[in-house]
Amino acid sequence: MVPARILAGAPLVLAILALSGCSSWGCTDTTVERGKAAVKVRIVDLYGQSDGATAEVVDWRLTPDPQARHKGDEINFHYRFDHVHTYSGPAVDACAVDDKRKALGCQTIYAPDGSPPGAPITGDDWLYTKHPEQVTGVLLIPNDQSYDRRTCDQDPKDGGGPHPPKPASIGDQL
Repeated sequence: MVPARILAGAPLVLAILALSGCSSWGCTDTTVERGKAAVKVRIVDLYGQSDGATAEVVDWRLTPDPQARHKGDEINFHYRFDHVHTYSGPAVDACAVDDKRKALGCQTIYAPDGSPPGAPITGDDWLYTKHPEQVTGVLLIPNDQSYDRRTCDQDPKDGGGPHPPKPASIGDQL
Protein backbone atom coordinates (compact mmCIF):
# COMPACT_ATOMS: atom_id res chain seq x y z
CA MET A 1 0.00 0.00 0.00
CA VAL A 2 1.32 3.45 -0.94
CA PRO A 3 1.23 6.05 1.85
CA ALA A 4 -1.19 8.97 1.29
CA ARG A 5 1.67 11.42 1.72
CA ILE A 6 3.43 10.03 -1.42
CA LEU A 7 0.22 10.00 -3.46
CA ALA A 8 -0.46 13.62 -2.51
CA GLY A 9 2.97 14.70 -3.82
CA ALA A 10 2.72 12.81 -7.13
CA PRO A 11 1.00 15.64 -9.10
CA LEU A 12 3.67 18.10 -7.98
CA VAL A 13 6.49 15.77 -9.09
CA LEU A 14 4.83 15.24 -12.48
CA ALA A 15 4.40 18.99 -12.97
CA ILE A 16 8.07 19.62 -12.16
CA LEU A 17 9.17 16.90 -14.60
CA ALA A 18 6.96 18.30 -17.34
CA LEU A 19 8.20 21.86 -16.84
CA SER A 20 11.83 20.76 -16.74
CA GLY A 21 11.57 19.09 -20.14
CA CYS A 22 11.81 15.57 -18.78
CA SER A 23 8.47 14.70 -20.30
CA SER A 24 7.73 14.36 -23.99
CA TRP A 25 3.95 14.30 -23.53
CA GLY A 26 3.50 17.61 -25.37
CA CYS A 27 6.15 17.09 -28.06
CA THR A 28 4.87 16.02 -31.48
CA ASP A 29 6.64 15.69 -34.82
CA THR A 30 4.87 16.00 -38.15
CA THR A 31 6.29 15.46 -41.59
CA VAL A 32 5.09 17.77 -44.34
CA GLU A 33 3.60 16.19 -47.46
CA ARG A 34 5.85 16.34 -50.49
CA GLY A 35 4.82 19.00 -53.01
CA LYS A 36 4.27 18.33 -56.71
CA ALA A 37 7.55 18.08 -58.62
CA ALA A 38 8.04 20.22 -61.73
CA VAL A 39 10.74 21.84 -63.86
CA LYS A 40 9.97 25.18 -62.18
CA VAL A 41 8.62 25.34 -58.64
CA ARG A 42 7.61 27.99 -56.13
CA ILE A 43 9.58 27.09 -53.01
CA VAL A 44 7.40 26.52 -49.94
CA ASP A 45 8.33 26.45 -46.27
CA LEU A 46 7.23 23.93 -43.63
CA TYR A 47 3.80 25.57 -43.45
CA GLY A 48 3.17 25.48 -47.22
CA GLN A 49 3.80 29.23 -47.51
CA SER A 50 5.96 30.85 -50.18
CA ASP A 51 7.78 34.16 -50.00
CA GLY A 52 7.97 34.25 -53.82
CA ALA A 53 11.25 32.36 -54.21
CA THR A 54 11.38 29.96 -57.17
CA ALA A 55 13.75 27.27 -58.42
CA GLU A 56 13.98 26.09 -62.01
CA VAL A 57 15.88 23.50 -64.02
CA VAL A 58 17.19 25.61 -66.90
CA ASP A 59 18.57 22.68 -68.90
CA TRP A 60 20.12 19.26 -68.56
CA ARG A 61 22.13 16.86 -70.69
CA LEU A 62 23.80 13.48 -70.66
CA THR A 63 27.55 13.89 -70.71
CA PRO A 64 30.58 12.32 -69.04
CA ASP A 65 31.56 13.89 -65.72
CA PRO A 66 35.02 15.39 -66.34
CA GLN A 67 36.11 14.05 -62.93
CA ALA A 68 35.02 10.47 -63.79
CA ARG A 69 34.96 10.02 -67.57
CA HIS A 70 35.45 6.26 -67.17
CA LYS A 71 31.92 5.98 -65.72
CA GLY A 72 30.27 7.11 -68.96
CA ASP A 73 27.39 9.55 -69.29
CA GLU A 74 25.80 11.15 -66.25
CA ILE A 75 23.19 13.92 -65.93
CA ASN A 76 24.57 17.46 -65.80
CA PHE A 77 21.88 20.04 -65.06
CA HIS A 78 21.79 23.81 -64.71
CA TYR A 79 19.44 25.49 -62.25
CA ARG A 80 18.33 28.93 -61.24
CA PHE A 81 16.92 30.32 -57.98
CA ASP A 82 14.96 33.59 -58.24
CA HIS A 83 13.60 35.98 -55.60
CA VAL A 84 15.48 34.40 -52.70
CA HIS A 85 15.09 36.92 -49.89
CA THR A 86 17.76 35.83 -47.42
CA TYR A 87 21.52 35.46 -47.38
CA SER A 88 21.04 31.84 -46.35
CA GLY A 89 19.08 30.46 -49.26
CA PRO A 90 16.61 27.60 -49.54
CA ALA A 91 17.33 24.07 -50.71
CA VAL A 92 15.19 21.82 -52.92
CA ASP A 93 15.48 18.23 -54.08
CA ALA A 94 16.38 17.65 -57.73
CA CYS A 95 15.56 14.28 -59.31
CA ALA A 96 16.32 12.66 -62.64
CA VAL A 97 13.13 10.93 -63.78
CA ASP A 98 12.03 8.50 -66.48
CA ASP A 99 9.05 8.86 -68.81
CA LYS A 100 6.69 7.75 -66.01
CA ARG A 101 8.14 10.38 -63.60
CA LYS A 102 9.79 7.74 -61.43
CA ALA A 103 12.90 8.98 -59.68
CA LEU A 104 16.11 7.45 -60.99
CA GLY A 105 18.42 9.52 -58.80
CA CYS A 106 17.99 12.53 -56.49
CA GLN A 107 19.97 15.01 -54.44
CA THR A 108 19.42 18.27 -52.60
CA ILE A 109 20.64 21.49 -54.20
CA TYR A 110 21.17 24.67 -52.21
CA ALA A 111 20.92 28.32 -53.18
CA PRO A 112 24.45 29.45 -52.30
CA ASP A 113 24.89 31.57 -49.18
CA GLY A 114 26.04 35.14 -49.54
CA SER A 115 24.12 36.06 -52.68
CA PRO A 116 22.42 39.46 -52.52
CA PRO A 117 18.74 39.05 -51.54
CA GLY A 118 16.50 38.90 -54.60
CA ALA A 119 19.32 38.42 -57.12
CA PRO A 120 19.09 35.43 -59.49
CA ILE A 121 21.33 32.56 -58.41
CA THR A 122 22.51 30.08 -61.01
CA GLY A 123 24.56 26.94 -60.80
CA ASP A 124 24.99 23.44 -62.12
CA ASP A 125 25.31 20.02 -60.57
CA TRP A 126 25.37 16.32 -61.41
CA LEU A 127 22.86 13.54 -60.85
CA TYR A 128 24.13 10.00 -60.91
CA THR A 129 21.90 7.10 -61.88
CA LYS A 130 22.33 3.43 -62.67
CA HIS A 131 20.67 3.89 -66.07
CA PRO A 132 21.25 7.42 -67.36
CA GLU A 133 19.86 6.43 -70.76
CA GLN A 134 16.38 6.14 -69.16
CA VAL A 135 16.35 9.77 -68.00
CA THR A 136 13.74 11.92 -69.74
CA GLY A 137 13.90 14.96 -67.47
CA VAL A 138 15.05 16.60 -64.26
CA LEU A 139 12.39 17.79 -61.80
CA LEU A 140 12.52 19.85 -58.62
CA ILE A 141 10.45 19.26 -55.50
CA PRO A 142 9.18 22.56 -54.03
CA ASN A 143 9.65 21.81 -50.31
CA ASP A 144 12.47 23.81 -48.72
CA GLN A 145 14.90 21.25 -47.31
CA SER A 146 17.24 23.79 -45.68
CA TYR A 147 15.39 23.89 -42.36
CA ASP A 148 16.53 21.17 -39.96
CA ARG A 149 14.39 21.36 -36.81
CA ARG A 150 15.25 19.08 -33.94
CA THR A 151 12.92 16.13 -33.41
CA CYS A 152 11.20 15.10 -30.19
CA ASP A 153 13.64 12.18 -29.90
CA GLN A 154 16.59 14.58 -30.13
CA ASP A 155 15.11 17.24 -27.85
CA PRO A 156 11.82 16.44 -26.09
CA LYS A 157 11.72 19.89 -24.48
CA ASP A 158 12.24 22.17 -27.51
CA GLY A 159 12.03 19.78 -30.46
CA GLY A 160 9.02 18.78 -32.47
CA GLY A 161 6.80 20.52 -34.95
CA PRO A 162 6.75 20.25 -38.73
CA HIS A 163 9.68 18.82 -40.67
CA PRO A 164 10.40 18.75 -44.42
CA PRO A 165 9.26 15.62 -46.25
CA LYS A 166 11.75 12.80 -46.53
CA PRO A 167 13.92 13.32 -49.62
CA ALA A 168 12.75 11.49 -52.73
CA SER A 169 14.58 8.27 -53.46
CA ILE A 170 14.99 5.93 -56.39
CA GLY A 171 11.64 4.52 -57.50
CA ASP A 172 9.48 7.24 -55.95
CA GLN A 173 6.66 8.44 -58.18
CA LEU A 174 6.92 12.18 -58.68
